[in-house]
Amino acid sequence: MLKNSYSRFRVISFIEGLSYLLLVFVAMPIKYIGENPYPVKVVGMGHGVLFILFCIILFEAMKKCKWDKGLVFQYFVYSLLPFGFIIIENSLKKQTQDN
Repeated sequence: MLKNSYSRFRVISFIEGLSYLLLVFVAMPIKYIGENPYPVKVVGMGHGVLFILFCIILFEAMKKCKWDKGLVFQYFVYSLLPFGFIIIENSLKKQTQDN
């Protein structure tokens, strides 16, 4: 499943997106409503590591799949949105169907 850079990118994009949702919609409310900062420290650290991994694998996929810089920038911007990983996945599926 993770034998090529394209499939690695799809998996890390999905996992990083879920960690972002967990951070924004679970850990942050616990911090500010429940007055407990610990979940943000744990989930935030995990999300940070996954985001760095996302950026590295995005760059690798750009080189191996010969994506143009505009598409890579677009995927990077989508990764900054809470539900951006869904947009990325839909774009990747559309690319696969076109080829």
